[in-house]
Amino acid sequence: MKIDIFRIAPETQESARCLVGRVFMEFVAPDYSEEGVTSFLKFIHNEAMFKDLEVWGAWCEGSLVGVIALDKQKQHIVLFFVDQRYHRCGIGKNLFRLAVKESVGNKITVNSSPFGVPIYEKLGFFADQNEQTVDGIRYTPMTYWKVAKGGNDTPS
Repeated sequence: MKIDIFRIAPETQESARCLVGRVFMEFVAPDYSEEGVTSFLKFIHNEAMFKDLEVWGAWCEGSLVGVIALDKQKQHIVLFFVDQRYHRCGIGKNLFRLAVKESVGNKITVNSSPFGVPIYEKLGFFADQNEQTVDGIRYTPMTYWKVAKGGNDTPS
């Protein structure tokens, strides 16, 4: 399976929002209240917000199958979603490696959904605080240190 990863162009942003929304509804929304689902969907459809992100997409045979986005400071993962048909194929890992490469500073943070916590832990993130809820959105603040204690600076 050949996967190409490119920066999301303005004309592809709607496809990215659709992918994120679909994967969110399938895996994350079941753990959220109605308020949380509404808040998240409103967030991803805010075009001005989306334009401030550094967004990359993974394509397989011409279809967008994964998205990762960093904030404009390139230090915080804002969105990270992979189509279910492509889970466990290395797409998320490759998107994350790109985010690490493109990020600025010694660490990357994320506010992980309950569904995402084990995935982020597998990538090397550690929870900074207990789970929180804001506007119905449940998340655990997590950090990935780009230079680990052993000196490894690339995710495995």
